[in-house]
Amino acid sequence: MIARTAIRLDMPPRSASSEPEHLRAVDDDIALVLRAKRGDEVAIGLLFNKHRDLVYRFVLNMVRNRDEAEDITQEAFVRAFRNIDKYQDRAKFTTWLLRIATNLCTDRARMTQRRTVLEQEQVGDGLRWMTEGSTEDPNENLLQDHRREILRQALESLSEANRALIVMRDIEEMEYADIAATLGCTVGGAKLRVLRARRALRDRILPLMEEDQD
Repeated sequence: MIARTAIRLDMPPRSASSEPEHLRAVDDDIALVLRAKRGDEVAIGLLFNKHRDLVYRFVLNMVRNRDEAEDITQEAFVRAFRNIDKYQDRAKFTTWLLRIATNLCTDRARMTQRRTVLEQEQVGDGLRWMTEGSTEDPNENLLQDHRREILRQALESLSEANRALIVMRDIEEMEYADIAATLGCTVGGAKLRVLRARRALRDRILPLMEEDQD
């Protein structure tokens, strides 16, 4: 078991061109994990730099707060490296990482449920990443902002489980096999859960759109 390793989220990710080709292949995570299990801090740093952005984006989409996303991302890697000996390559390393991140997000949501209810009353720009315009046309930006606001409201109204499914499949575009491994279910079960989550999201978006047309 390796010692807890200090990790800084503000460490600049290594560019793809600065790493050898074999380190950029997904399969080479296994080799890096084997080195990490032996306490190789270089391998630990490579794994962190390689997958930090993926974990951070996933967590940010779950918790919708940049500071909390940074904290949870940090803790996810700390727990992963602390328990690296428990990792088995039946699932991809990133799938294992996202499972840890998902559990942390769920734990954080349970601990801060009462605070979150109060914060939602003052949400304002809480999801700026989802509401920023992307064109030079002010009218088009307003339309995009409005659509994102509807989506934001619909996502916030979903259960934690359904929101996680939408994030994994429709935002992070994870494969169903990886979603199944993260959730501990079959691929068929993952597809069914995603379908139900999408239906739940649609059922919340439609009334919001109808209200806007009235």
